[in-house]
Amino acid sequence: MSYKNIKLFCVTDKPLPKIENTSLILAGVGKYNFTSKYIDTSTKINIFNKEKYYSELTFHYWYWKNLLNCNEDDWVGFCQKRRFWIKKTSINKNITKENLLEHILTDADKSWNNFESLICEPIKVSGAKKIKIIKRGWRNVLKDPSLIFDENKQSIKLHFDMHHGYGKLDKAIDLLDKKQRYKFKQYVITNNTYNPHIMVISKPKILDEWFTDLFKWLSDCEKTFGFNDLSGYDSQRLYAYLAERYLSFWFKDKTKYLEWPWKFIDN
Repeated sequence: MSYKNIKLFCVTDKPLPKIENTSLILAGVGKYNFTSKYIDTSTKINIFNKEKYYSELTFHYWYWKNLLNCNEDDWVGFCQKRRFWIKKTSINKNITKENLLEHILTDADKSWNNFESLICEPIKVSGAKKIKIIKRGWRNVLKDPSLIFDENKQSIKLHFDMHHGYGKLDKAIDLLDKKQRYKFKQYVITNNTYNPHIMVISKPKILDEWFTDLFKWLSDCEKTFGFNDLSGYDSQRLYAYLAERYLSFWFKDKTKYLEWPWKFIDN
């Protein structure tokens, strides 16, 4: 793939004055009444009313249905209000909210030439305190007590069961086709790191495939989990949490990917 330009979208549920004059394209989700500097995700084809369950995916869906052009070949990427792609040269820098604009990624990098997608550098989900594993993952511990002490067994699946509802990831994965179901299940059982935040940079044709698979799956998940029982920080955004794990698997399985640095900055 050739080295070309990039369109980077930043999704937010509140104004980001510092970002408004950068090359990032801002998209507003949620209840705030944004100015015209922000893409209005309540227009055209949208899932605006599902924002509290889908989070930044509210805009991803809007982009897919209203803006994505498979005939274009520029890079397209997504970040969010507190998590930003950063320049390769900024990896070891002390990045703060005061100097953030110096380090935010604004251009495609030549090192991407031989890749099809970029996903966030991974985070580790193992190593929680033993008492926390027992308290929140007791059902998993009853099946295999050794996972309390063996970090290799403290998998993506265990982490999801502990934080977002026991068995929900399994039920969601069972809704995929047979091939994807097996591979994704193995991925969440055998890995204790994943690429977080529903952040990705890729080309429109690949993004179209991703969104087609993702939103078909989430639509099927809605029929299983609904919305009425989704409440509280760890449960309400169930569909976003499912998408986050699926993205980490999907782009590794379907594309030639590169893991890229990102930074959490509370604006």
